[in-house]
Amino acid sequence: MNASTASNIYPFDKRLLARMIGALGDDKVIGRTALEIGQVLGEALPDLLKAETGRDITIGYAGYKTGLRNDLIAELGDGFLISDVSLSNWCEDFQIGCDSPVLITLVEALLGAEPTGIEEPEPRALSKIEIDVAAPVFDRIAEVLRMAVNAQGGHEPVLGRAHNSEERPQSDPAIADVYAASINMTIGLGPVLSTFCVIIPQGTLLKTQITMPDSAGQNAGAKAEWAEQIKEQVRRSAVTLEARIRLDSLTLDTISRLQPGDVIPFHDDQDVQVEVNANGRELYICEFGRSGAKYTVRVKDTHGSEQDILRHIMS
Repeated sequence: MNASTASNIYPFDKRLLARMIGALGDDKVIGRTALEIGQVLGEALPDLLKAETGRDITIGYAGYKTGLRNDLIAELGDGFLISDVSLSNWCEDFQIGCDSPVLITLVEALLGAEPTGIEEPEPRALSKIEIDVAAPVFDRIAEVLRMAVNAQGGHEPVLGRAHNSEERPQSDPAIADVYAASINMTIGLGPVLSTFCVIIPQGTLLKTQITMPDSAGQNAGAKAEWAEQIKEQVRRSAVTLEARIRLDSLTLDTISRLQPGDVIPFHDDQDVQVEVNANGRELYICEFGRSGAKYTVRVKDTHGSEQDILRHIMS
């Protein structure tokens, strides 16, 4: 190859290549399919969630956005919960994301609070227990989508564990990004209005025919015990407890000279008071004791009711 030939070589336009292989579509075509998916979610999802939670949850289409998938995910920002999903014979890799305020409110409602009396929470990373509680919401979104796209084979969606957007593993730089569309939806519970989205590769959307599921309401009625199962799941979740005992005050000089084997006395002379907490939240006031060879703490008082303690742990 001579210098003249080399000067005539140019990088192939990525967007043109994507259009040629069916991985990038016209905005009008993508927009029409996004609208159809949004309409199905808006029609089927409220009844499904109402039957399972006993709460009126409003769903509405809020438009779509196109771009590279990793950019669309990054633009969700902090306070989003994101799950990677696959559905055989339709799409092996798409994402469902939901803003945290409505999920926090749903947890509060399932624990007995009236949604109308809940102040809208600020977006934040969800705790592990809150992520567990949110999982069935993602399942229902994926289930409605499965019915809408009518993938062959009757396969069920497979959802990976959801991650807070701040903690989501980074995509492999060796894997080429794809053009996708983010189908954006509003989701409201009581005074709280949030958003969720489904991010789907455009190559998949271009080959998809959307149908309105006739049996959405019937399927919803078969799962009416979900809210009670969620409450039980919360109660069975493992939580790490920490106990703090107040020690006698020491000078900084004394503390700096402590060596292995030195003894620091408790602050209390008789019944030693212990504060037990989880996730940084104070739960119980206890007294220090011993049972056989094991040291123990005995609960003397609580910081609030059972429902208060559950909310403290989960927030």
